[in-house]
Amino acid sequence: MKIEGRNAVAEAIRAGKTIDRLLVQKGLKDVAANKIIDDAKSRGIKIFFRDKEALDRESAQKRHQGFLAEITDYVYATLDDILQNAAQKNEPPFVLLLDGVEDPHNLGSILRVAECAGAHGVVIPRHRSVSVNETVIKVSAGAAAHVSVAKVTNINDAIDQLKAQNIWVYAADMDGASLYDTDIKGAVAFVIGGEGQGVKRLTKQKCDGVVSIPMFGKVNSLNASVAAGVVAFEKRRRETQNA
Repeated sequence: MKIEGRNAVAEAIRAGKTIDRLLVQKGLKDVAANKIIDDAKSRGIKIFFRDKEALDRESAQKRHQGFLAEITDYVYATLDDILQNAAQKNEPPFVLLLDGVEDPHNLGSILRVAECAGAHGVVIPRHRSVSVNETVIKVSAGAAAHVSVAKVTNINDAIDQLKAQNIWVYAADMDGASLYDTDIKGAVAFVIGGEGQGVKRLTKQKCDGVVSIPMFGKVNSLNASVAAGVVAFEKRRRETQNA
């Protein structure tokens, strides 16, 4: 797998990901570029300096910013790993489950939201969902190196597992109770629906409740990553406010 862009490469290095080859554009001398190069050298990563044209040829997105790395395929966590992560931090579990998100830009943005909001992990289904690929890693701006992503066979089974651990599970959907009137502190998981049909009916029935984000315009729905950001940071705001 190739990842490209300064943030994505820098975070992969910092997180200790296995990088087989790092291509760096010749002539880069700015402070940020030197920091990435020094970090890579300190970790024994093989660095190859190439002309910009060579990186352009290997770049899928043509936005490498002078850095392109080849890493081993993304290693997924398990749901148990995510819960263990919360336990090790002595924090109530906070999880985002994605019900059919197929756009890699949405997944990348959601991973960025999850990392910034301090979520312990993100759960995606094995089928009818985008996987963590080069585009996802790029869009996440390095967050993919720090957020555990579990790929499960069935989202509904994952919801049952979370509920068995006394974690409240809420679906984010337009027909629910207001997010701002719902107690979302403590051990909580949110289900974010895909770009087309939102959270599936049977999945909503599995959840402990459905929360909606109040709308004040003529459009009645939000992009999946924006919705994830609203619910995640409302949870954090509520906990900070009541700390």
